[in-house]
Amino acid sequence: MDATRNTALEAWMEEHGYSSNSLADAVNGALEQLTGHCGGLDGSSVRDWKAGRVRWPKSATRKALETVSGLPATALGFVPRGRSSSAPAAPQEDPDMKRRTLVGGATAAAAAVAAPGIAGTRRIGLSDVGRLQARFAEVIASDHRYGGQLGIEQRAAALADEALNLQNSGSASQRVRNNLYGCAASFRSSAMWAAIDGRRYADAKAHMREAQALAEMSGDQAIKFRIWSHAGAMYRHMGRPAEALAANDVARGLHITRRDPMFASLGLARQAAIHGVAQDRTRTRRALDQAQDALDRMDPNDFRPVWLSAFYDQAELNSLALSAYLQLGDFLIAESHAHRCLATLRPHMRRSQAITTTRLAHAQLAQGDIEAATATAMQVSADAATQHPRVSRMLQEFGAALRARAPRSSTAQIWIEHTRDAWRPTA
Repeated sequence: MDATRNTALEAWMEEHGYSSNSLADAVNGALEQLTGHCGGLDGSSVRDWKAGRVRWPKSATRKALETVSGLPATALGFVPRGRSSSAPAAPQEDPDMKRRTLVGGATAAAAAVAAPGIAGTRRIGLSDVGRLQARFAEVIASDHRYGGQLGIEQRAAALADEALNLQNSGSASQRVRNNLYGCAASFRSSAMWAAIDGRRYADAKAHMREAQALAEMSGDQAIKFRIWSHAGAMYRHMGRPAEALAANDVARGLHITRRDPMFASLGLARQAAIHGVAQDRTRTRRALDQAQDALDRMDPNDFRPVWLSAFYDQAELNSLALSAYLQLGDFLIAESHAHRCLATLRPHMRRSQAITTTRLAHAQLAQGDIEAATATAMQVSADAATQHPRVSRMLQEFGAALRARAPRSSTAQIWIEHTRDAWRPTA
């Protein structure tokens, strides 16, 4: 019988921004957490799933995939052995209900252990860690769609607290406890980034301090890198390049950047953006060349944390180059990087698309191409224009620059009407 494509899995992967290789990496990581041994899946394994050549993966693989996705295997289109694909499947669990159950279960377990008179101690294991990591993947996906939202920040902070509460809800090995601290640090770093993206810098600093302490307790080099790299980005957005460089240097000094070229490339690309703010052309170009070289040396099959593999690639490198050259006033080069970024940007990176499009409009306007710049700015979605603080501010700055350059032009009037009608906030 010919294999039937697993369209449910394909749809889920597209929705959550997974390629075959990145999903294989994520499942391998979950397998390692669950079994203590890294999985041997690769992109071809996932392609076999999508093509229907493998209709029911091995039990450990299914468990790892369910941990990553937060869904039962049947909801992802897999068919148990002995069941026809046309036979009615078991009722699928509602994903939102499943997520609520996971949160409620963890909280209830913590309360039960803390309550006096309850006999027995719960054993916390890697499966609990895996469930938290699946929630972290959801936070990452929300950030790439919406970015900067207070709700994302609050949700991530609450999940960090949940991970810490789990520490006190039972007994666990040191390895599991380190992983729980790593989960809490990951969530707190996402809360930090959401606050940075929303220009809530005082809140971002508070999250940063908690995240740094948790990362030290976890011993996780990858999450340490993320936190310090975010700190560098925060100070860059605040216009404080000296502090930004100092923070980013801490991230770049971690040994993970010597072990993995992808971490090295991200650190160098963000360093270039900081040099742009500092108006240092020579160091900007050198850092970008080094970032590109490191990215070219990267092995795409190596396992990396979901927060990194979900966003850093050639498009993000071009986005950071765009930011740097805008700051330097090299608008033609900036425009070139903007076009290259948009051409390769993954579909789930909606927040990045809005930011890059807005920066492209600025680069075009600075070159005197008023009509093209305005047409570009009008492509930004209403949601991003009205709900993302960083995008909203850049568009306000665009409008001010347009009115200063061509105050009585028909193009300026078109822009005014567009912002009044198309981007009017909904009640």
